[in-house]
Amino acid sequence: MLVGEYQHTLDPKGRLVLPAKFRDHFSDGCVITKGQERCLFVFPLDQWAEEEARVRELPRTNARARSYARSFFASADSQVPDKQRRVAITAKLQDYAHLDKDVTIIGMSDRIEIWDTTTWESMSEAADDFYSDIEEALSEHGI
Repeated sequence: MLVGEYQHTLDPKGRLVLPAKFRDHFSDGCVITKGQERCLFVFPLDQWAEEEARVRELPRTNARARSYARSFFASADSQVPDKQRRVAITAKLQDYAHLDKDVTIIGMSDRIEIWDTTTWESMSEAADDFYSDIEEALSEHGI
C-alpha cells in the first residue's frame, strides 16, 4: 500500500529519488503521467495496466473523453528506477506540474503523486478545511 507524505528534491537533471517505503512497489518500473490539479501520477506497472484499461474504456464518441485520453497517454513516460532509486521526470511533465526543486510525494494507495511543495501545501491546507464535511457527506451516502 502506498501511503504517507514525503519531502524530496529534484536534482538538476530532473531526477527524483523515490521514498524508501515506496521503492519495492516500483522496482520493476513505473509510468509517470499527468494527474489532476497539476500534480503527476506515478503508477507501479500492475496499477498502470488497470488505469490504462479504465481510460481505454472511456467512450471514443465523447470529445472530452478523447481529449483526456490523448493528454493522459501522450504525456505518459515509462521509467525503471536507476541504481540510486531515481526516476527521471521529463521536462514537459516538470512544466505541467510546475516542479522546480522542492517536491512533495504522497501515497494514494494505488499510486503516488508528485507535487510542487508550495502547491501541495496550499492544496493540503484547503482540503483540511473541508475534510470533516467530506467524510460526513460520504457517510451519509453510504460510501
